[in-house]
Parts: sequence; C-alpha cells; structure tokens
Amino acid sequence: MISIIGANGRLGQALAKSYGANETLCPDRAIYDDWWRDGSQEVIERYFTSKATTPSTIFIAAGVLDPKVPGDIHLRVNYLLPMNVMDAVAKLGIRVVTFGTVMEQFPNTTNSYIHSKMLLGKHVAEQAGADRDVSHFQIHTLFGSGAPSPFMFLGQILDALMQATAFKMTLGRQLREYHHIDDCVQAVRYFLDSGFTGVTHISHGKPLSLDALATHIFRAFNAENLLKIGALPEPASENYALTFTRPALLSEMRFRETLPAVVSYLKTCRGELEISK
Repeated sequence: MISIIGANGRLGQALAKSYGANETLCPDRAIYDDWWRDGSQEVIERYFTSKATTPSTIFIAAGVLDPKVPGDIHLRVNYLLPMNVMDAVAKLGIRVVTFGTVMEQFPNTTNSYIHSKMLLGKHVAEQAGADRDVSHFQIHTLFGSGAPSPFMFLGQILDALMQATAFKMTLGRQLREYHHIDDCVQAVRYFLDSGFTGVTHISHGKPLSLDALATHIFRAFNAENLLKIGALPEPASENYALTFTRPALLSEMRFRETLPAVVSYLKTCRGELEISK
C-alpha cells in the first residue's frame, strides 16, 4: 500500500493517479492536521500500525508554498509534520518520501518556504545516513493540474490574460525549469524503483529564462501588448546562472517540451475558467 499525506493537493492527486485507488491510502486532513505538534509521534505510530495493511511507502505531499504565509505555518507543515512522521514510523520499516525545492541549493534566503524545506532536506539526509529508508526530492516549478496558484508566475500571467491587463515583470533573467506534474511523478518513481535513499533533485537540464517563457506565452495568446518586461526591479537573490544537470537515472526519460506544454496548459485553464463564469 501507498499512503499519501496531502492527497487533495496537486502533487498528492498526481501521485494517487499514478498508483491507482486500489494501492493508495489517503488520510483526511483532519487526521494529520496536528501531527506537527510535539508529542505526536506516538499518535502517528499508532495510526499506521492500526491499519489492516500497513503502507509500505508514505508520501508526504502536504505543504505550504506561498511565501506570504507566516513563517511558523511553513515550519509546521513543511518541516515539523514530515519530520514527526519520518521519526515515528522509522522502526516500522516504512519508507517515507518528502518533497522540497531546488531553491534549497541557494542557502542565502529569507524565504520562509525555502528555509522550511532546507530544514527538511537536512533531516532526511541525516536519517538516510543512518540507513533509514527515506528520500527527499528537490523539485522545480510544476504545472499541469488545475489552474496555477495566483501567487505563482504562471498564475499571474493567466490572470493578466483573463483580465486583459498589463503584466509587469522584471527583466526576467531568472532561470527556471518547468515540469509537467505527471513527468515529475514518473521521475520520482524511477528513483524509488531503483532503491534510492537520500536527497536529490528532479531536473531535465533545460532551463528557460522567465522573459523567454513570458514572451512565448503572450505571443501564443496574441497578447504581446500586455507584456511589460523590465517594469519591476530585479531581485538580488535569484538563480541567474545555475543550470541543473539531469540525473543519470533519468537519462532515458522523456519530459514534455516546456513551451508548448505550458501554453497548452494555460489555454486549457483559461477555457475552464471562462466556462465556470
């Protein structure tokens, strides 16, 4: 069995779809909502040992991404909850899989989301070093499931397209990889099927600058007049140069081509939003 904590989120839904309903156990949020608290490990252990069929793998896909959310919330959901689950089921022989961000590799940050994921990645690395069956996957920006969150780059672009308003952005020199969420799940399964433990990143090694991405999108929607590159100041702490290398284990895996896949995704989102009005 596969247990998915956070099965209602985008990544959780993609994981559940990948494995199928007959293989997955998806606890309600009310069950794990307080698992970040001190002293919750006994409750967690009792929960998993009480199941008729103990899950062989626990995916922790629950998480808070919005950097505007208070830092203590990021700490609870993104670090303390998965840490407690990991430690609670260690002696049960259950594999635990967590998710973070490639931005963990840029330590000089005040971003609460990134900081919480850095703490989690460090804990996983320590546990893996003690021969625990744990994995932490640092992932890039995902798309392909539901409308993008309003605080995300694609969410802001979609809003500008829907409202026909100006999209103001920086010079857009920041480098990003965009991955379809199903491709990300497939890559994770490649690693898990190989018996991988520890911390790694999921990358295809083909980053785009944000200005190139935005230009392609607005051109595809015949809305180049809305795009205002350079209207916002450049952030000081960003990835302007680092290209992530595709892991050797993923050398034969086919990722979707970013630009046409993102445009297709946004057109689907726009159509669904227009229908729902």
